[in-house]
Amino acid sequence: MIIFAGVEMLPGDSCTAFLEREAKGKLLENCREAQGLNRPAVERYLDWATSAVRGDLGVSANGEKSIAELVGSRLKNSLLLAACSLALGVPLAIFLGVVTGLWRDRPVDLTISTLAIFAMTIPEFVSATVLILVFSVWLGWLPGIVLTSANAPASEFFPEIILPVSVLTMVMTAHILRMVRSSVIEVMAGDYIQMATLKGVPYWRIVFRHALPNALLPAINVVALTIAWLLGGVVVIEVVFNYPGLGRMMIDAISDRDLPVVQAIALIVATVYVCVNLSADILTMFANPRLRTLHMRRG
Repeated sequence: MIIFAGVEMLPGDSCTAFLEREAKGKLLENCREAQGLNRPAVERYLDWATSAVRGDLGVSANGEKSIAELVGSRLKNSLLLAACSLALGVPLAIFLGVVTGLWRDRPVDLTISTLAIFAMTIPEFVSATVLILVFSVWLGWLPGIVLTSANAPASEFFPEIILPVSVLTMVMTAHILRMVRSSVIEVMAGDYIQMATLKGVPYWRIVFRHALPNALLPAINVVALTIAWLLGGVVVIEVVFNYPGLGRMMIDAISDRDLPVVQAIALIVATVYVCVNLSADILTMFANPRLRTLHMRRG
């Protein structure tokens, strides 16, 4: 409803965007009548919401293609970008977070933490531009932008996808790394860790058996938020690298005042966001012994 109201408040509509200079007089009225834009906004929203509940996302504003067909290929491409970034970034972030947490204030911690802060503070479009300049323009190792069609199979996006994945991995790793590092430091300072140390339990047994299982629990929610961000919040990356994903499609749809497409993408991203966070909360509850015991007692 917020997305619908926001697009409605923008000046112009899909007909003015499509007709451009010819958007006037009878031609404009016929276009709005053909697309149903003369109907009240509330009536159009209720029609769209009713169809969306039934699984019908409708057709684009020009009526040429179904939204399911348009969004399907872009969703596949965004999922490919997210999967590659997660597969590379999550293990790397957890490993570096554990290393920096266990060797707190040592040179390795200071070096990795400093790089992580730089990765978090530098805007994504700056990082992307620098990578394009170095690896595409100067060295010529990788393509600077993605020229593959949106409907192409996933294998054809390589090696063009390497630079977008590198930028996303860098940002994602920095955030998860900082969370894991803080969690490891907090757990290693716990009373039961100190007690185990005083009893002479080997250090690495304490780390792998008692510290890491508890320290990595907060990372589940961070990874869930990262997945939601990867699917809908990588607009800058997709625009800079010309990547045919959902974020870039959303920008194009807003520019064209294609309200049905904007609403469909917002609905998909919101659904994924809710499902991923719900799954993360359930997984955290079953992985955390204290939350699991509390839930069983209440049950």
